[in-house]
Amino acid sequence: MEACDLSVSPKTKSQALLPRLLRGRLALGVGLFLLAFGSGLLYGASAADKDVRTIAQRAFGPDLTEGLGRAVASLPSSAIAPIVFNTLSDAELDIGGDFIDFVDTPEPEAVSAGDYYCLPALPNSDNNLGKTLSSWGTQVNQGSQSQASQWMAHISAQLESARWPKIHERAQLARVPVVMYHDVLEEKEVFFDITPTRLNDDFRALQAQNLTPISLDQLVNHLRTGVPIPDKPVVLTFDDGYVGHYDYVYQLAKYYNYPVAFSIFTDKVDGNIVGRSTVDWEQVQEMAQDPLVTIVSHSVTHPRDLRELSDEDLRYELEAAKARLEKKLDIPIHYFTYPEGNHDERVVEATEAAGYKAGLIMRNDSGKFAGESEDLLTIERFGESRFYEVIESAWGGPPLQGAQPALNFEAPVQRLEVEIDDIPMTFISGGQPQTIHADSRYPLTEIVAQSNAVAAVDGTFFSLEFLDSNTMIGPVMSRNTGKFIPGGRGDIYKLRDRPLVLMSPDEVKFLSFDPKLHNSLEGIQQEMPDVTDAFVGAGWLVREQEPQTARTFKNLFAYEEHRFRAFWGINMEGQPVVGATHAQIDSVGLGELLRQAGFYNAVMLDSGASTSLVYQGESLIGFESRTVPHAVALVPQGDDSCGINATNPN
Repeated sequence: MEACDLSVSPKTKSQALLPRLLRGRLALGVGLFLLAFGSGLLYGASAADKDVRTIAQRAFGPDLTEGLGRAVASLPSSAIAPIVFNTLSDAELDIGGDFIDFVDTPEPEAVSAGDYYCLPALPNSDNNLGKTLSSWGTQVNQGSQSQASQWMAHISAQLESARWPKIHERAQLARVPVVMYHDVLEEKEVFFDITPTRLNDDFRALQAQNLTPISLDQLVNHLRTGVPIPDKPVVLTFDDGYVGHYDYVYQLAKYYNYPVAFSIFTDKVDGNIVGRSTVDWEQVQEMAQDPLVTIVSHSVTHPRDLRELSDEDLRYELEAAKARLEKKLDIPIHYFTYPEGNHDERVVEATEAAGYKAGLIMRNDSGKFAGESEDLLTIERFGESRFYEVIESAWGGPPLQGAQPALNFEAPVQRLEVEIDDIPMTFISGGQPQTIHADSRYPLTEIVAQSNAVAAVDGTFFSLEFLDSNTMIGPVMSRNTGKFIPGGRGDIYKLRDRPLVLMSPDEVKFLSFDPKLHNSLEGIQQEMPDVTDAFVGAGWLVREQEPQTARTFKNLFAYEEHRFRAFWGINMEGQPVVGATHAQIDSVGLGELLRQAGFYNAVMLDSGASTSLVYQGESLIGFESRTVPHAVALVPQGDDSCGINATNPN
């Protein structure tokens, strides 16, 4: 379940036009149009379009029609309107008269913004609707990017950089994909071309999956210093200076507010080399003045293999290209893209000698994340054909250690696949943490299906005496039941000093369990008056940024054995995180990995055969887990556990 449902209301679906369905290309309605400008971006990946493109476009009131016209006019280029709004032709954006009038149907009930989920009711007096919504989106995006840039610059100044051109050890833990594109044109001519529609789909997918495009400057700064970057970063690069880079890429980048990098080889722009198409100097100069754009040197003549050149010719390709770009654009050129990725030690040394700070390579048969690069002068990239594969694994790496983070229950719920020291793990962060105590034992997928949770991990220890038992080891309280159940006298003293987890709508606490104080509702209310959830975890993994040693696990059964492990905690961003390992590991080793991954507190849950992790209704564990009665769940902010059912899911 997403925090914001992009499907249309039943009322609007009933007004969908069958002829559009038959024609196979469906136009987006005003609901999604307004949603796009309300956020500054179009929501939803291309995969969602099948469910979204059935919205009828008709019977607009004067305010919506005028607002729509102003919003279309506010696009960076009218040429991208059919791409962004998925219309059949430019004629469909004729705002002057009837917006769509192509089929004889009964007059429908008017469509309003209130017919679409996730949209606020818009005042009828707002006759500047498109401009207002576009302005909101621009302010939101520019504001967040500005804050991030200032924050990163502040931290970067305090960090000890790796010795250039080495990559900082913190950056080596991150998984930042640098994606390489070439030409963008209406009809593909070679396999690595893409269409403007495909590019728009890629850009929308980034937003839908909560990725943040970053600039080359941000990437290089991160690789040198280990400075934090957004949770799910990506770098977008475009090689060879095709005219589609100006006509489509640059216009869409401005529309989505995405940083992009263009690699230019100068003889092509000068007209000395005839290619399929080329940008001209006026266009390159315009793009170079935009803060969203980084211009990268790509040599003078684009020789297929720099390794085959003489020393003199190699210096010419590197130095003359840099000098020409700097003279024409009046900006410093810091980065170089190796034509066809070909390089060796001599070529890299010449690149350094020419004054470049970083270089981009490519591989035809593989690709690596930026942190896996050999050094800054050979930053790895992925071809665009692997776009949807690599963005699934994007991760900005662990945040810096510091003071206790402020809790953040408003971040979107998102999934990250991470591998540290050869141990693959899934982290799911964001939303509000809650627990679910079912009336019996069920597969975790069935428990989650009866709730509004986006994700959940199996909870703490429970009695195995009966197959249908929901008796927990230690005290338990869950928001779905509203009941506090004390732990059995025979168990609670064995749990002394294990992590007691307390939750309320606004707070989470991790305390050492005291059986004399914490086995009653009154006792835990002294620690947290508005407590709604409580349980005792299996053991501490990370406590206030410190990984725990073997002695802290005391009498915990099999803590030293290598098993699949489940866990939950709070990261250094203040976000709740649930997760599991996909390889077997001991408890102490897991604590060290979670510290590296940026956990402030982390608690181990029931593991081994019980290890379960669910995201958007699907199990992420590669084996059939034991049925469980308890779960730690992540619910989008505002849902307040609505819909959680403690009774039989079946």
